Amino acid sequence: MFNDVPPVWFALTSALLFALGAHFQNLGLQRVRSDRGAAISITSSAVFFWLMAPFLLVGANWSQSAVWIFVLIGLFRPAVSANLAVAGLRYLGPTLASTLSSTAPLFATALGVLWLGESLTWAAALGTLGIIAAVVVLTRRPARGAATWPLWALALPVGAAAVRSVGHVLSKIGLDSIPDPYFAGLVGFSVSALVMAVVQRLRPGTQPVSWRGGGPYWFVAAGVIMGTSILSLNTALMRGQIVTVVPIVACSPVFTMLLSVLVFRREKLTARIVLAVFVVVPSVILVALSA
Repeated sequence: MFNDVPPVWFALTSALLFALGAHFQNLGLQRVRSDRGAAISITSSAVFFWLMAPFLLVGANWSQSAVWIFVLIGLFRPAVSANLAVAGLRYLGPTLASTLSSTAPLFATALGVLWLGESLTWAAALGTLGIIAAVVVLTRRPARGAATWPLWALALPVGAAAVRSVGHVLSKIGLDSIPDPYFAGLVGFSVSALVMAVVQRLRPGTQPVSWRGGGPYWFVAAGVIMGTSILSLNTALMRGQIVTVVPIVACSPVFTMLLSVLVFRREKLTARIVLAVFVVVPSVILVALSA
């Protein structure tokens, strides 16, 4: 049914779902610690994928050697990247954290060209630069007034972006051998859920999660949304190139900002937001046309 859908649409869908998941996580952070929230979210994603197993799992994939690539990915993404991202949300808020995470095109484009030998066209390069320019617009803060977050917190979403970029490249390699976006997500999330369970078990003084107040449920919802986003992203990576898919997914901050304004009422529409949107839209079109 989706065989004729261009990868750009899967990438845009992934970006929108990432943005929605970020807002759900931010709501959950009001009552749940960031590391516990990440564990709940990742475990929920793994359960979500296993619930689809009777309909989507191809047993023969387990015998392929490329399965170890997905296992390797699961050891650090989303286990590491999600912890960095959620910690960034706690300190920076969803818009700034998601915006800094959009440095992923810089890492992904370099890896796609240098590692995978992909070709970077002028259209894709200009589109990527346009997206990065929008990131600068969104992250620019007024000179007056002290920042409400520590400077080192900026490294959290940037580190998450770097980890995700490595994961994107490895996913692309694995999907070339096992062209099954669902299977890639199932293995990755399952391994990450096990990693998070071990970490939480070994952490001294860890208490059972309290489900009162609704905080953990926001992370459960975020896990399902993020799992769907990864499924869409894997489909885009399987059909497209790193240098075109990742920059489009990096438009997630635009959706995050618009959701903040229109749905969650966390921010007001400003000239800066409008400018970022007007920069991102043609940039996405340029990247899409180069695919």
